Amino acid sequence: MARLAAADLFKKEVLSLLSTHWEKMARPAAATDSFKKEVVSLMNTLAKEVGCDELAIDVPLVMEPTQWPECCIYRVPKKLREVNKEAYTPKLISIGPLHHGENELCAMEILKLRYLREFCYRIKKGYDELASVIEANELKIRRCYEETFDISSEDFVKMVLLDSTFIIELFLKYAASDSSAIKNDYISSKPLLKKHIQQDLILLENQIPFFILDKLYSQSPMSEQISFLELARNYLLPASERETIIDERRVKHFTDLKRYVYYPSIQPKPGKPIENLHNAKKLDEAGVIFKRAEKGRLLDIVFQKSNLLETFPCFTCSWLLHCVPFLERFQCLVNTQTFLKVPRLEVRDETECIFRNLMALEQCHYPNDAYICNYIVLLDFLINTREDVELLVDEGIIVNALGSNKAVATMVNRLRLEIVENNSFYQSLTQDLNAFYSKFWNRSMGYLRTIYFRDIWRGTATVVGVIVLVVTVLNFLRPFIFGKI
Repeated sequence: MARLAAADLFKKEVLSLLSTHWEKMARPAAATDSFKKEVVSLMNTLAKEVGCDELAIDVPLVMEPTQWPECCIYRVPKKLREVNKEAYTPKLISIGPLHHGENELCAMEILKLRYLREFCYRIKKGYDELASVIEANELKIRRCYEETFDISSEDFVKMVLLDSTFIIELFLKYAASDSSAIKNDYISSKPLLKKHIQQDLILLENQIPFFILDKLYSQSPMSEQISFLELARNYLLPASERETIIDERRVKHFTDLKRYVYYPSIQPKPGKPIENLHNAKKLDEAGVIFKRAEKGRLLDIVFQKSNLLETFPCFTCSWLLHCVPFLERFQCLVNTQTFLKVPRLEVRDETECIFRNLMALEQCHYPNDAYICNYIVLLDFLINTREDVELLVDEGIIVNALGSNKAVATMVNRLRLEIVENNSFYQSLTQDLNAFYSKFWNRSMGYLRTIYFRDIWRGTATVVGVIVLVVTVLNFLRPFIFGKI
């Protein structure tokens, strides 16, 4: 009896230590199967040493790190969150279970009830009929979240129904052509409130699976006129991003929808992570001409080299085109230049928040297809100081709505923190840029352009100075050369 009592006491102590260890982890679901096996193996070994078979116990079910194929909504990793906690936290409204019930977000729950009533009135269906759609998909919805939630089935269905109908009704109100409907709506009539709601709906931790929103929307007669994907694009995306072709079946939630807008049109082959690249200012001085790409998506960055310059680097006409811009009409002269074509990036107050959540999604769900992370890492290499930002702003590549070039440089550099890359889709691009920079003639001709022919006035002064120098030298040599004749 004493032996059994000691065994029970030992089991309780081990379980207590295990629970304490799990509580200290950033995310309980991050525990791996190998760790579980190590714990079980250790306990079985201890059981044999003390001669007590009762100690051979398994890890409790609640600790099992099950991740279903449907999983696509995550809590932001602790290290990533610590860099800028505010960027991942909803300010006005809670969507989904991760922030459900937080005191500072409860004020919007009354509005959700009103939107539920209005949606039921719009589609002429009752609460129970809508709830049955969610009940039939409850398990699938739960599996979309990385964490497990101690929420009863009834409360879970109610939460999803309130959040889903709020989003659908919000989108429908915004899409209404009747201006009086928009004017009378609490959110649509307040531009600032609408902007903050848009930002909250993009946050990774503030998501509901796209499929259940689409199923509920299909109960509405409006679904025959416009798809839910179109409604979401019209509300969440600026006009310049709404033309992107997106496969509705691949969209997992709104954060994922935003990521697909930036998805590269041509998927390059991945290579090793970028280890070294000169900043924009140095590349510009070496003869790389930064130019805004007129077509393509945000991530479509292209390095366009001249075949002629590969053989004869001194034949570049970039210095002449800088001084006399109208000569760009002659394509033969333009073809002698080397361009880095970068699509325009608008930097606003919400830009950091959007990119952080897209990067967090890639770190958790797309570690091998982290296009946004690769793009930010490339920008981090190109932008070190405000001079680099100034160069990109002058070329129209960056539209700076923050007002300060230094603030943009700081934002880009901070976005890189705690980001882990498995590969990079810009590895080939950086190799070409580094190879171009390493050639002596390229740097020499680049210095000629940036220092002596940056604009027409400096170019004119340089030409006049050369002419004066030549005339002075000839005048000096004339007595020695012509005096002997």
